[in-house]
Amino acid sequence: MSAADGTKPMSAFERRRLENKQANTELINELSTAAKKVIPVVPKPAAKPTRTRRKDAPSAPAEAPRRTRASARLAGIESTNELDKRKFEESMEEEKEKQRAKRMRVGGDLDLGSIGVDGKKWEHGMKGLGDILRGAQPGLRTFKEEDIKETTDKDLKALREKMGGLELYEKWSPGAIKITPQRVYTIGLHPTEDKPIIFAGDKEGAMGVFDASQDGPEDEDAEPQVSAFQTHSRTISSFLFSPSDPNAVFSASYDSSIRKLDIAKSVSVQVYAPADPTEDAPISAIDMASSDPNLIYFSTLQGVVGRHDLRDPKKTDQWYLSQQKIGGFSLNPLNPHLLATASLDRTVKIWDLRKISGKGDDRTPALLAEHESRLSISHAAWSPGGHVATSSYDNTVKIYSFPDCATWKAGETVTMEPAHIVPHNNQTGRWVTILKPQWQQRPKDGINKFVIGNMNRFVDVFAADGSQLAQLGGEDITAVPAAAQFHPSMDWVAGGTASGKLCLWM
Repeated sequence: MSAADGTKPMSAFERRRLENKQANTELINELSTAAKKVIPVVPKPAAKPTRTRRKDAPSAPAEAPRRTRASARLAGIESTNELDKRKFEESMEEEKEKQRAKRMRVGGDLDLGSIGVDGKKWEHGMKGLGDILRGAQPGLRTFKEEDIKETTDKDLKALREKMGGLELYEKWSPGAIKITPQRVYTIGLHPTEDKPIIFAGDKEGAMGVFDASQDGPEDEDAEPQVSAFQTHSRTISSFLFSPSDPNAVFSASYDSSIRKLDIAKSVSVQVYAPADPTEDAPISAIDMASSDPNLIYFSTLQGVVGRHDLRDPKKTDQWYLSQQKIGGFSLNPLNPHLLATASLDRTVKIWDLRKISGKGDDRTPALLAEHESRLSISHAAWSPGGHVATSSYDNTVKIYSFPDCATWKAGETVTMEPAHIVPHNNQTGRWVTILKPQWQQRPKDGINKFVIGNMNRFVDVFAADGSQLAQLGGEDITAVPAAAQFHPSMDWVAGGTASGKLCLWM
C-alpha cells in the first residue's frame, strides 16, 4: 500500500539501516569532552532543588548540562579569540580522524607475506584476570575422575575415558603460545587431519596461525613460531573453512567485512562489505552449506541475517530477523535450509530458507520454531544429528533435539522445548570472551558432542544428551580458555584466552 503522498512506504529494514547511519554521524557528540582539554568550560551553577512536601526527602541532583553539538560557540569560545577557535577546531578534526580510523575497514587485497602485527603488542596482556571473574573459582573442577569411575553405563564410561584422556599439548606450554596480541575472540581448527593448524582472531582484528606440528624448544629461551597478520580493523568474530577448497579460510569482523584468506598464495581478499562504506554493520558469525560453497551466510549485531553470493559482489540478500543483535547463528549441516539464530532478545529461533515471503526489504524466511530464555542467548549451534545447543546468561546450556528435522515441511510450525538443560556459569563479564557451544561437525565415532569454555579455566565437553564427557585443563593455564572449538573430525580441542594464549588438547 502506498503512502498518502504517493511515495513508497519505508520498510522496517530500511528504517533500521538509516537509524544505524544516523547513529554513526552522531559520534561527533562524543567529542565535546575533547574541547575541555583545549579550553576549559565553566559549568553552569546547579539549579536549586525544589521544595518537597516531605522535609526529610532528599532532593534529586541537578543533571549536568550536556551539549548536543560540538562547535566553538557552544564550547564557550568568543568569536574575537581566533587562536582559541583554531585550536578548538584542530582538536575536533584530530579527534574525528581518530574515530574514523578506528572504524575504518581494512580495504583491498592484503599480501600477508609483507604485513604483520607490531611485535610490541605481543607483550601486552590481561593482568590479574582471576580477580575480576564473576562467580568463577579458578582451578576448581566440577567434573572429576571420580565421576568417570562411578559411571555405570559402559558406553558412556568408555566415551568419558576417551575424552578425558586428551592431554594438553606438551611441546609448548599454554603460557608460551602467544597466538594473538590481544584477547582471543574466536578460534578455529583447519579441517586437515595431518596436523593441528589453529587460527585465532583477536579483539583488535589480528589473525594468528599456529602449526602444532613444529619442533619443540631446543632451549629455554626458544619461542614457538606463530604467524600473525592484521587482516581486520576491529574484532574478528568468526572463522569459516571452505568445504570445497582447503586453501580458503574466511574471517568475519566487527568492521562489517568478510575476507577470504588464500593459504597457498598468502593473500587476503575482501569478499563482502556493505555497499555504503559509512555503514556500520558488525558481523557476529558466518556459515556456509557444504552443498553450495558459493553462498556465504552472515549475521550482524543489528539483527540481520544475510546471504552473499561470492560469484557476484552485488548479489546479497538480507533479512531483518530481530530487533536486537544476533550474537550467533548456524545452518543445519545436513539440512542447510534450516537456520537457527540466537539473540539478545532472549530467543532462539529456527527459520526455513525454503519459504521466504514478503516484498523487497520486508522479505523474511518462514519462522518454524521459537523458544525464550530468561536472559539473552549468546549462540545457537546445529549438530549433524539435529540438535541445537545454546548458551544463555541465565547460566544454562540448553539442548534441543530434532531427530526428524529432515522431514519437516516448508513453513510448518514446530514445538521447541529444551530436551536437556545443563547448569553452566556463563557470566563472562567484560574482559572474557562470550562462552559459546561448538559442535564437532564430522565426528569419526558418530557421537554428537560439543565444547564450551568453563569460567574455572577449563574447557567442558558435553554429549548431545547433556552428559558431561570431560573437563579439559592443565598446568600453566592462567586465564579462561573462553573461545573453544572442536576439530571437525579429530578429537582435538583448542581454546583461546583473554591474554592471547592458546591451549590445545590432543
